[in-house]
Amino acid sequence: MISLNALTLRRGSRALLEDATLTMHAGWHVGIVGRNGTGKSTLFAAILGHLAADKGNLSVLKNIAIATVAQDTPGLPDLAIEFALDGDVELRDLERRLTIAEDTEDIEDISSIHERLNIIGGYSARARAASLLHGLGFSQEAQNRAVASFSGGWRMRLNLARALMCRSDLLLLDEPTNHLDLDAVIWLQSWLVSYPGTLLVISHDREFLDAICTHTVHLEGTKATLYTGNYSQFERQRAERLTLQAGAYVKQQREIAHLQKFINRFRASANRATQAQSRVKALERMELVAAVHADSEFSFEFPEPDRLPSPLVRFDEIDAGYDTQIILKNLRVLIAPGERIGLLGPNGAGKSTLVQTIAGALPPIAGKMMRDPYLRVGYFAQHTTDSLDPKASPMLHLRRLDPKATEQNLRTFLGGFNFKGDRAFEAVEPFSGGEKARLALAMVVYQRPNLLLLDEPTNHLDLDMRHALESALMDFTGAVVVVSHDRHLLTSTCEKLWLVAEGRCVDFDGDLDDYAKWLNSRDLNGSSKPSTKNGERNSSKNSAKDQRRASADVRAQLKPLQDSVRKLEAKMAKLQKELAAIEQQLADPAIYETARGTDLATATRRQGELKKQLGGSEEEWLEATEQIQTLSS
Repeated sequence: MISLNALTLRRGSRALLEDATLTMHAGWHVGIVGRNGTGKSTLFAAILGHLAADKGNLSVLKNIAIATVAQDTPGLPDLAIEFALDGDVELRDLERRLTIAEDTEDIEDISSIHERLNIIGGYSARARAASLLHGLGFSQEAQNRAVASFSGGWRMRLNLARALMCRSDLLLLDEPTNHLDLDAVIWLQSWLVSYPGTLLVISHDREFLDAICTHTVHLEGTKATLYTGNYSQFERQRAERLTLQAGAYVKQQREIAHLQKFINRFRASANRATQAQSRVKALERMELVAAVHADSEFSFEFPEPDRLPSPLVRFDEIDAGYDTQIILKNLRVLIAPGERIGLLGPNGAGKSTLVQTIAGALPPIAGKMMRDPYLRVGYFAQHTTDSLDPKASPMLHLRRLDPKATEQNLRTFLGGFNFKGDRAFEAVEPFSGGEKARLALAMVVYQRPNLLLLDEPTNHLDLDMRHALESALMDFTGAVVVVSHDRHLLTSTCEKLWLVAEGRCVDFDGDLDDYAKWLNSRDLNGSSKPSTKNGERNSSKNSAKDQRRASADVRAQLKPLQDSVRKLEAKMAKLQKELAAIEQQLADPAIYETARGTDLATATRRQGELKKQLGGSEEEWLEATEQIQTLSS
């Protein structure tokens, strides 16, 4: 289907691909992965014939139908469903020919056109288009609105529907999930799994790639390497090809320890067994790929918040919405430090409304809201990048947040987000979407929040940056509320899920696979009551009062234990970091030379001290977490 033979592609003077040779066969579903700037979109441009090879050649099977998603959509008066139908070029051509044949009463032509329409499924085309649009989040009313009435993100969904409507042999998708919510991602994944043609997809969503891909092409350092299998299988194979470097091992231990703690703590709990099992799977995958992110350009952590009051936010029978339009009713929400909450729910159900209300950006319409005086919110919204000053540099953006900070401290901080050297002083206007998203996230991190509200934080972030964000969130001592279509981010960082649907917010009893099943059930039945851990938040007033009293008693006992656990975890992380550095010294053969005898003795003695301190801290941590588990059960 597609062959690269000693292919070299350049952008200006820079070689993105050099002497790449590989073949992708018909029917394969191929994930194109690699860091931003490695040439993924450039390869697509070459396949489409928009870019000539600088050396070698790229060949695509002749006379095949190729579908791709247009990057721009003009403000057309056409109805959304008609715009989607235009994706089937042959169908539209047959419809035009049929109109002419009927006007001229050409019976033979009319008959042949109807025969062809029957062969290509033309009579069911409108139903197919409606189904595509419904899956991508368009209501029946929206399908009959003009294209011009939709925002940019929704127009990109229309472009995607139009590409899917094409009866293509080869489908090229460049970051198709960026403008979708979780529900639409799950639907698109299901559609692509059964796509009969050859699929090439650029994506940084590993769960999405795992579900749809049979092969993976990895672009790195001007080279293209073909792997058999989906993204996780690619990671395993690549990890096996890399030497197990000490740095890679150390970097992953913190994340492995975090998941293992959750598994040990909740495996036997009926309420958390499903979520514990999902982390067992994540841990199995992670231990095999320890070295893959060893050379990541990103490394940052959230500074310790100045204060961690508990609770940070409490809602009592809050009605939330805009002006007098109520979107969510009788919200009963409490967020304490250390909580990791993922928000699920259909598009338009009110997830962003809830986040904005928690942030204080939307005042409640009714009810009582408590936000602690020492609450400091770090809010990353979907459109946060729009608030960046295009003429200012990353350095100036941070300088405005902290005029007293030294230049060296700011440069060091920005370096963790890969704004290094002169890049830290360049205006952000020409930055890519990924670079702007990284800067906006850096500004949130820098402000030392104790409550993080992340609304689609991974849009435009590549896999390495997503991995760095996940690692940083695991060590964050404050609370986190996440809305994301990135299921790996939700699974690896969130310990509880809330479902926002039908004007309510309830605890969701299950994992993301259960949520996908709930969505399917909801589509089939029109609406479906979610399974919850504690029932609806709107229970009777007497029951609610009793529950609040009991919860308050438990929280009073839990708070000192939770504070102790957080301090112990911070202490253990510090000890582990120092121990890893010592062990790295001891792994260096040079330290065993006779002249380094003193250094060796000092390092060995310190290693023993650190292991003893770490062991003691771990015993204290286990005792405290067992007490927390007993109180929480």
